[in-house]
Amino acid sequence: MALSRIWSAFIIVAIVVASIKCFFFGQTEIFNWMVIGKADDAANPLKVDGVIETCWTAVNICLKLIGIMALFMGFMSIAEQAGGIRLLSRVIGPFFAKLFPDIPKGHPATGHMVMNFSANLLGLDNAATPFGLKAMESLQELNPSKDTASNAQIMFLCLHASGLTLIPVSIIAIRASLNSANPTEIFIPCMIATFVATIAAMFIVSFKQKINVFQPVILAWVLGISAVIAILVLYLVTLNTTELQSFSGILSNGLLLLIFFLIVLGGVYKKIDVFNAFIDGAKGGFETAVRIIPYLVGMLIAISLLRTSGTFEIVIDGMKSICAFFGADSKFIDGIPTALIKPLSGSGARGMMVDTITTHGADSFAGRLSSILQGSSDTTFYVVAVYFGAVNVKNTRYAIGAMLLADLVGVCTAIGLCYMFFG
Repeated sequence: MALSRIWSAFIIVAIVVASIKCFFFGQTEIFNWMVIGKADDAANPLKVDGVIETCWTAVNICLKLIGIMALFMGFMSIAEQAGGIRLLSRVIGPFFAKLFPDIPKGHPATGHMVMNFSANLLGLDNAATPFGLKAMESLQELNPSKDTASNAQIMFLCLHASGLTLIPVSIIAIRASLNSANPTEIFIPCMIATFVATIAAMFIVSFKQKINVFQPVILAWVLGISAVIAILVLYLVTLNTTELQSFSGILSNGLLLLIFFLIVLGGVYKKIDVFNAFIDGAKGGFETAVRIIPYLVGMLIAISLLRTSGTFEIVIDGMKSICAFFGADSKFIDGIPTALIKPLSGSGARGMMVDTITTHGADSFAGRLSSILQGSSDTTFYVVAVYFGAVNVKNTRYAIGAMLLADLVGVCTAIGLCYMFFG
C-alpha cells in the first residue's frame, strides 16, 4: 500500500505542476515533452525522456537483464547443486542468525544474500542484481504471507539499497574524463558515506524488528568488516588514478572469475551434470527478468513525469530560499539534485552528476558533493519495484520508509564529509 500511495503521489504531483506551468506560465509545450519527449532531441529543453521513451527504456533494461540473469543464475544453480551455497551459509551463519532470526540455520537464502552483498561491495552491479533476486526468491519461500514483505526481506533490501561499495570506479572515471585535477579525492568520503548509510539501515530496521545489534556476534562482524575496509582504504589512498582503476578491475573482475572457477570446479568434484545445472538456473533467470517488466515500467514512468514536469527544480529553488531566509550556507544545494534523483533513477542521478560537474566544475564544491552523493546510496525505488516485483510482494510495509531514512543519513553524511574534506 505504501508503494501504491507514493507512486500515485508522484504522478498526481507531476501532472499538477505541469498543468500550472502550461496554463498559468505559458509553457504550452510541456505536455508534449512529458509524453513524447526524447532526451537526445536538440529541441527538447528538458533533456529528459518522456513516458513513451521511458517505457522503451524499461523494456530495454529488462532485455539486457535477461542475459545477465541467465548467466549468474545459471552459475548459482551449479553452486546450489554442488553444495557451495550451503557452505557459504554455514560460514556466515552465526552473524546472519542474529540479524535474520527468521531464517533457518543453513538455509540457501543466507548464501544468496552474501553473494549479493559481495557483488555490491565490489561494484559488480550486473552480478548483484541476479544474486539479489535469487535471495528474494529464497526468502519468499520462508514468507508465510506471500503478498506481504517479511522481516527478513525488508532487512535484506534495506542493507542492499544502502549500496555499500569499496571503490566508486565509474564516478572516478567520469571525474577524470571531465578534467578533474584529482579524480580520486572523493574516494574516501564516498566509502565513509555509504558505510554509514549501511550501518544506519541496519540500526533502523533492527530497531523496528526489535533486534539487539549490540550482541557480541554482530559487533564482532561489523567491527571486523570495518577494520578490513580501513586497511584497504589505507592502501588505496597510496595509489594514483590509473593504479586505482587497475587494482579495482583486478579485484572485482578477478574475484568474479575466481567464483566462476570455484563453482565449476566444485560441480565437477561433486560429479553433478554441470551444464544441465547451468541451463536449469538460466531458464529461471529468463523468467524472472520478464516478470519484472510491468513493475519497472510503472516505476520509471512515474519518475519520468516528476523529472519532466520540473518538480525537482521547484524543490531545489525552495531549499535555496529557505537557506537564504535563515542565512545558512547554501552552496551545497547545487549538488543536491543528484541526491534527489538517486533514489528514483541511477542513470538519471549519473546524468545529474555530470550536469553539475559540467556546470560548476569537477573540482568545485558542488561537483565534489554530487560525486560523493552519487556513490553514497542505491536507487531505492528501482530496488523496491524490481525486487519486490520479482516475488509479487504488494505490501512493502515499512521498507520504503526505512530505505529513505537510511538514504537521508547517507546524504547528510556526504554533505558533512564534503565540508570536512573540501570546505
